[in-house]
Amino acid sequence: MRRDTFLKSLAALAAAGALPLSARAAANIKMMIPANPGGGWDTTGRALGKALQDAKVADSVSFENKGGAAGALGLAQFVNGSKGDPNALMVMGAVMLGGIITGKPPVNLSQATPIARLTSEYNVFVLPASSPLKTMADVVAQLKKDPGSVKWGGGSRGSTEHIAAAMIAREVGVDPAKINYVAFRGGGEATAAILGGNVTIGGSGYSEFAEYINSGKMRAVGVTSGARLKGVNVPTLKEQGINVEIGNWRGVYGAPGITAPQRKALTDLVLAALKSKSWAEALEKNNWTPAVLAGDAFEKFVDDDFASLRATMVKSGMV
Repeated sequence: MRRDTFLKSLAALAAAGALPLSARAAANIKMMIPANPGGGWDTTGRALGKALQDAKVADSVSFENKGGAAGALGLAQFVNGSKGDPNALMVMGAVMLGGIITGKPPVNLSQATPIARLTSEYNVFVLPASSPLKTMADVVAQLKKDPGSVKWGGGSRGSTEHIAAAMIAREVGVDPAKINYVAFRGGGEATAAILGGNVTIGGSGYSEFAEYINSGKMRAVGVTSGARLKGVNVPTLKEQGINVEIGNWRGVYGAPGITAPQRKALTDLVLAALKSKSWAEALEKNNWTPAVLAGDAFEKFVDDDFASLRATMVKSGMV
Protein backbone atom coordinates (compact mmCIF):
# COMPACT_ATOMS: atom_id res chain seq x y z
CA MET A 1 0.00 0.00 0.00
CA ARG A 2 1.33 3.44 -0.92
CA ARG A 3 2.22 5.63 2.06
CA ASP A 4 -0.27 8.38 1.19
CA THR A 5 -3.05 5.81 0.72
CA PHE A 6 -2.19 4.28 4.10
CA LEU A 7 -2.24 7.66 5.84
CA LYS A 8 -5.61 8.52 4.29
CA SER A 9 -7.01 5.18 5.49
CA LEU A 10 -5.63 5.80 8.98
CA ALA A 11 -7.21 9.24 9.09
CA ALA A 12 -10.55 7.84 7.97
CA LEU A 13 -10.48 5.18 10.67
CA ALA A 14 -9.58 7.74 13.34
CA ALA A 15 -12.41 10.03 12.24
CA ALA A 16 -14.85 7.15 12.46
CA GLY A 17 -13.72 6.23 15.97
CA ALA A 18 -12.56 2.81 14.78
CA LEU A 19 -9.00 3.12 16.09
CA PRO A 20 -8.00 2.39 19.67
CA LEU A 21 -7.51 5.49 21.80
CA SER A 22 -3.74 5.07 21.76
CA ALA A 23 -3.66 5.29 17.96
CA ARG A 24 -5.67 8.50 17.66
CA ALA A 25 -4.45 12.05 17.89
CA ALA A 26 -5.27 13.43 21.33
CA ALA A 27 -8.11 15.92 21.31
CA ASN A 28 -8.28 19.58 22.26
CA ILE A 29 -11.34 19.52 24.50
CA LYS A 30 -13.55 22.54 25.15
CA MET A 31 -15.35 22.20 28.48
CA MET A 32 -18.47 24.25 29.21
CA ILE A 33 -19.10 24.62 32.95
CA PRO A 34 -22.63 26.10 33.28
CA ALA A 35 -21.96 27.58 36.72
CA ASN A 36 -19.74 30.17 38.33
CA PRO A 37 -16.33 29.11 39.72
CA GLY A 38 -16.12 27.42 43.08
CA GLY A 39 -19.02 24.97 43.01
CA GLY A 40 -19.55 21.28 42.35
CA TRP A 41 -19.84 21.53 38.56
CA ASP A 42 -16.71 23.66 38.39
CA THR A 43 -14.75 21.22 40.55
CA THR A 44 -16.05 18.27 38.53
CA GLY A 45 -15.27 19.83 35.14
CA ARG A 46 -11.73 20.81 36.10
CA ALA A 47 -11.04 17.42 37.70
CA LEU A 48 -12.27 15.69 34.53
CA GLY A 49 -10.14 18.01 32.39
CA LYS A 50 -7.04 17.09 34.38
CA ALA A 51 -7.94 13.40 34.14
CA LEU A 52 -8.37 13.64 30.34
CA GLN A 53 -4.86 15.04 30.07
CA ASP A 54 -3.34 12.63 32.57
CA ALA A 55 -4.88 9.74 30.65
CA LYS A 56 -3.22 11.22 27.52
CA VAL A 57 -6.49 11.30 25.57
CA ALA A 58 -6.53 15.11 25.44
CA ASP A 59 -3.65 17.40 24.52
CA SER A 60 -5.39 20.36 26.06
CA VAL A 61 -8.61 21.24 27.87
CA SER A 62 -10.01 24.76 27.90
CA PHE A 63 -12.76 25.80 30.31
CA GLU A 64 -15.56 28.33 30.10
CA ASN A 65 -17.78 29.20 33.06
CA LYS A 66 -21.29 30.50 32.34
CA GLY A 67 -23.42 30.53 35.47
CA GLY A 68 -27.08 31.22 36.04
CA ALA A 69 -30.57 29.68 35.94
CA ALA A 70 -29.46 26.26 37.22
CA GLY A 71 -27.17 25.85 34.23
CA ALA A 72 -29.72 26.92 31.62
CA LEU A 73 -27.65 29.91 30.49
CA GLY A 74 -24.60 27.72 29.94
CA LEU A 75 -26.76 25.08 28.27
CA ALA A 76 -28.14 27.66 25.83
CA GLN A 77 -24.65 28.85 24.95
CA PHE A 78 -23.46 25.26 24.54
CA VAL A 79 -26.40 24.22 22.36
CA ASN A 80 -26.20 27.29 20.15
CA GLY A 81 -22.45 27.65 19.95
CA SER A 82 -21.01 24.14 19.64
CA LYS A 83 -23.22 22.36 17.09
CA GLY A 84 -21.39 19.48 15.46
CA ASP A 85 -18.21 19.98 17.53
CA PRO A 86 -16.88 16.50 18.43
CA ASN A 87 -14.50 17.92 21.06
CA ALA A 88 -17.04 19.90 23.11
CA LEU A 89 -18.21 18.74 26.54
CA MET A 90 -20.63 20.26 29.04
CA VAL A 91 -20.83 19.41 32.75
CA MET A 92 -24.40 18.87 33.99
CA GLY A 93 -26.41 16.91 36.52
CA ALA A 94 -29.53 16.63 38.63
CA VAL A 95 -29.46 20.37 39.35
CA MET A 96 -29.91 21.16 35.66
CA LEU A 97 -32.94 18.88 35.43
CA GLY A 98 -34.53 20.66 38.40
CA GLY A 99 -33.78 24.05 36.87
CA ILE A 100 -35.36 23.06 33.57
CA ILE A 101 -38.50 21.88 35.40
CA THR A 102 -38.87 25.11 37.38
CA GLY A 103 -37.52 27.62 34.85
CA LYS A 104 -38.82 26.19 31.55
CA PRO A 105 -35.91 27.67 29.53
CA PRO A 106 -36.15 28.03 25.72
CA VAL A 107 -33.42 25.42 25.23
CA ASN A 108 -33.77 21.77 26.16
CA LEU A 109 -31.25 19.21 27.34
CA SER A 110 -32.50 16.85 24.63
CA GLN A 111 -30.85 19.13 22.07
CA ALA A 112 -27.41 18.07 23.34
CA THR A 113 -25.84 14.58 23.25
CA PRO A 114 -25.72 12.36 26.38
CA ILE A 115 -22.21 11.05 27.08
CA ALA A 116 -21.82 9.72 30.64
CA ARG A 117 -22.80 10.02 34.28
CA LEU A 118 -19.68 10.41 36.43
CA THR A 119 -20.43 10.69 40.13
CA SER A 120 -23.09 10.72 42.81
CA GLU A 121 -23.04 12.83 45.94
CA TYR A 122 -25.41 13.65 48.77
CA ASN A 123 -26.15 17.10 50.13
CA VAL A 124 -25.23 18.35 53.58
CA PHE A 125 -27.01 21.15 55.42
CA VAL A 126 -24.86 23.49 57.48
CA LEU A 127 -25.26 26.42 59.87
CA PRO A 128 -22.85 29.35 60.17
CA ALA A 129 -20.55 28.78 63.16
CA SER A 130 -21.94 31.94 64.78
CA SER A 131 -25.58 30.87 64.45
CA PRO A 132 -27.71 30.72 67.63
CA LEU A 133 -29.26 27.60 66.11
CA LYS A 134 -27.23 24.47 66.84
CA THR A 135 -29.13 21.52 65.35
CA MET A 136 -31.58 20.62 62.61
CA ALA A 137 -34.21 20.36 65.37
CA ASP A 138 -33.57 24.04 66.13
CA VAL A 139 -34.02 24.89 62.44
CA VAL A 140 -37.28 22.92 62.28
CA ALA A 141 -38.60 24.63 65.41
CA GLN A 142 -37.87 28.05 63.92
CA LEU A 143 -39.36 26.97 60.58
CA LYS A 144 -42.61 25.96 62.29
CA LYS A 145 -42.70 29.21 64.26
CA ASP A 146 -42.03 31.52 61.30
CA PRO A 147 -41.23 29.88 57.92
CA GLY A 148 -40.09 33.12 56.30
CA SER A 149 -37.50 33.81 59.00
CA VAL A 150 -35.43 30.78 57.97
CA LYS A 151 -33.33 31.74 54.94
CA TRP A 152 -32.21 28.60 53.06
CA GLY A 153 -29.12 29.26 50.93
CA GLY A 154 -28.02 27.06 48.07
CA GLY A 155 -27.73 26.63 44.34
CA SER A 156 -30.18 27.73 41.67
CA ARG A 157 -33.91 27.22 42.03
CA GLY A 158 -34.65 23.57 41.34
CA SER A 159 -31.30 22.38 42.72
CA THR A 160 -31.25 19.27 44.89
CA GLU A 161 -30.74 21.37 48.04
CA HIS A 162 -33.77 23.49 47.08
CA ILE A 163 -35.85 20.36 46.55
CA ALA A 164 -34.56 18.93 49.85
CA ALA A 165 -35.53 22.13 51.72
CA ALA A 166 -39.06 21.91 50.31
CA MET A 167 -39.23 18.21 51.22
CA ILE A 168 -38.09 18.95 54.79
CA ALA A 169 -40.77 21.62 55.14
CA ARG A 170 -43.46 19.26 53.90
CA GLU A 171 -42.30 16.45 56.20
CA VAL A 172 -42.46 18.67 59.32
CA GLY A 173 -45.87 20.09 58.47
CA VAL A 174 -44.89 23.45 56.96
CA ASP A 175 -46.25 24.62 53.61
CA PRO A 176 -43.28 24.21 51.18
CA ALA A 177 -44.48 27.28 49.27
CA LYS A 178 -43.63 29.38 52.34
CA ILE A 179 -39.95 28.50 52.55
CA ASN A 180 -37.58 31.44 52.07
CA TYR A 181 -35.07 30.02 49.59
CA VAL A 182 -32.14 32.18 48.46
CA ALA A 183 -30.62 30.92 45.20
CA PHE A 184 -27.00 31.59 44.30
CA ARG A 185 -25.34 31.32 40.88
CA GLY A 186 -22.48 29.18 42.11
CA GLY A 187 -21.08 27.32 45.10
CA GLY A 188 -18.60 30.09 45.83
CA GLU A 189 -21.38 32.64 46.34
CA ALA A 190 -23.37 30.28 48.55
CA THR A 191 -20.30 29.50 50.67
CA ALA A 192 -19.57 33.20 51.19
CA ALA A 193 -23.18 33.84 52.23
CA ILE A 194 -23.08 31.06 54.81
CA LEU A 195 -19.68 32.07 56.20
CA GLY A 196 -20.93 35.65 56.43
CA GLY A 197 -24.10 34.64 58.28
CA ASN A 198 -26.26 36.06 55.51
CA VAL A 199 -28.44 32.95 55.40
CA THR A 200 -29.82 30.85 58.24
CA ILE A 201 -28.88 27.47 56.79
CA GLY A 202 -27.09 26.37 53.64
CA GLY A 203 -27.05 23.23 51.56
CA SER A 204 -24.70 21.75 48.96
CA GLY A 205 -22.67 18.67 48.09
CA TYR A 206 -20.58 17.58 51.07
CA SER A 207 -17.32 18.12 49.19
CA GLU A 208 -18.03 21.82 48.72
CA PHE A 209 -18.35 22.46 52.48
CA ALA A 210 -15.97 19.81 53.87
CA GLU A 211 -13.01 22.12 54.56
CA TYR A 212 -15.25 24.63 56.37
CA ILE A 213 -16.95 21.90 58.40
CA ASN A 214 -13.57 20.43 59.36
CA SER A 215 -12.20 23.84 60.36
CA GLY A 216 -15.27 24.67 62.47
CA LYS A 217 -16.43 27.58 60.30
CA MET A 218 -19.66 25.71 59.49
CA ARG A 219 -21.70 23.34 61.65
CA ALA A 220 -23.09 20.34 59.73
CA VAL A 221 -26.56 19.36 60.96
CA GLY A 222 -27.81 16.77 58.47
CA VAL A 223 -27.08 14.85 55.27
CA THR A 224 -29.64 13.75 52.68
CA SER A 225 -28.30 10.19 52.35
CA GLY A 226 -30.10 7.07 53.51
CA ALA A 227 -27.17 6.08 55.74
CA ARG A 228 -24.29 8.08 57.19
CA LEU A 229 -21.55 8.95 54.74
CA LYS A 230 -18.35 6.94 55.13
CA GLY A 231 -15.93 8.76 57.41
CA VAL A 232 -18.35 11.64 57.98
CA ASN A 233 -19.81 12.07 61.48
CA VAL A 234 -22.99 13.89 60.46
CA PRO A 235 -26.46 12.42 61.14
CA THR A 236 -28.85 11.78 58.30
CA LEU A 237 -32.16 13.61 58.15
CA LYS A 238 -33.88 10.22 58.54
CA GLU A 239 -32.02 9.63 61.81
CA GLN A 240 -33.54 12.86 63.04
CA GLY A 241 -37.09 11.82 62.21
CA ILE A 242 -37.30 13.69 58.90
CA ASN A 243 -38.10 11.22 56.13
CA VAL A 244 -36.09 12.90 53.35
CA GLU A 245 -33.50 11.24 51.13
CA ILE A 246 -32.28 12.77 47.88
CA GLY A 247 -29.04 12.35 45.94
CA ASN A 248 -27.15 14.55 43.52
CA TRP A 249 -25.35 13.25 40.45
CA ARG A 250 -23.13 14.85 37.83
CA GLY A 251 -22.34 13.93 34.26
CA VAL A 252 -21.28 15.27 30.88
CA TYR A 253 -23.02 15.88 27.56
CA GLY A 254 -21.59 16.39 24.08
CA ALA A 255 -22.57 18.94 21.47
CA PRO A 256 -25.76 18.79 19.39
CA GLY A 257 -25.49 17.17 16.00
CA ILE A 258 -22.40 15.01 16.45
CA THR A 259 -22.40 11.66 14.64
CA ALA A 260 -22.75 8.27 16.33
CA PRO A 261 -19.02 7.48 15.78
CA GLN A 262 -18.07 10.90 17.19
CA ARG A 263 -20.29 10.30 20.21
CA LYS A 264 -18.62 6.92 20.79
CA ALA A 265 -15.15 8.43 20.43
CA LEU A 266 -15.99 11.18 22.93
CA THR A 267 -17.49 8.66 25.34
CA ASP A 268 -14.35 6.54 25.06
CA LEU A 269 -12.21 9.56 25.95
CA VAL A 270 -14.28 10.24 29.06
CA LEU A 271 -14.31 6.60 30.17
CA ALA A 272 -10.54 6.42 29.73
CA ALA A 273 -10.14 9.52 31.89
CA LEU A 274 -12.27 7.95 34.63
CA LYS A 275 -9.73 5.12 34.91
CA SER A 276 -6.84 7.51 35.55
CA LYS A 277 -4.98 7.96 38.83
CA SER A 278 -5.89 11.65 38.70
CA TRP A 279 -9.62 10.88 38.71
CA ALA A 280 -9.26 8.35 41.54
CA GLU A 281 -7.56 11.05 43.60
CA ALA A 282 -10.38 13.51 42.82
CA LEU A 283 -13.00 10.99 43.95
CA GLU A 284 -11.23 10.49 47.27
CA LYS A 285 -10.48 14.16 47.85
CA ASN A 286 -14.06 15.28 47.20
CA ASN A 287 -15.84 12.29 48.77
CA TRP A 288 -17.57 11.57 45.44
CA THR A 289 -19.12 8.17 44.82
CA PRO A 290 -18.30 6.79 41.35
CA ALA A 291 -21.53 6.28 39.42
CA VAL A 292 -20.39 5.66 35.86
CA LEU A 293 -23.10 5.12 33.28
CA ALA A 294 -22.64 5.74 29.56
CA GLY A 295 -24.43 5.65 26.22
CA ASP A 296 -28.08 4.72 25.88
CA ALA A 297 -28.26 3.59 29.52
CA PHE A 298 -27.27 7.09 30.64
CA GLU A 299 -29.79 8.67 28.28
CA LYS A 300 -32.58 6.51 29.73
CA PHE A 301 -31.44 7.32 33.27
CA VAL A 302 -31.70 11.06 32.57
CA ASP A 303 -35.22 10.67 31.17
CA ASP A 304 -36.32 8.59 34.17
CA ASP A 305 -34.72 10.94 36.70
CA PHE A 306 -36.35 13.95 35.05
CA ALA A 307 -39.77 12.34 35.52
CA SER A 308 -38.98 11.33 39.11
CA LEU A 309 -37.70 14.81 40.06
CA ARG A 310 -40.72 16.45 38.52
CA ALA A 311 -43.06 14.21 40.52
CA THR A 312 -41.16 15.03 43.74
CA MET A 313 -41.25 18.77 43.00
CA VAL A 314 -44.99 18.69 42.26
CA LYS A 315 -45.59 16.85 45.54
CA SER A 316 -43.47 19.43 47.38
CA GLY A 317 -45.40 22.33 45.90
CA MET A 318 -42.50 23.66 43.83
CA VAL A 319 -44.18 23.44 40.43
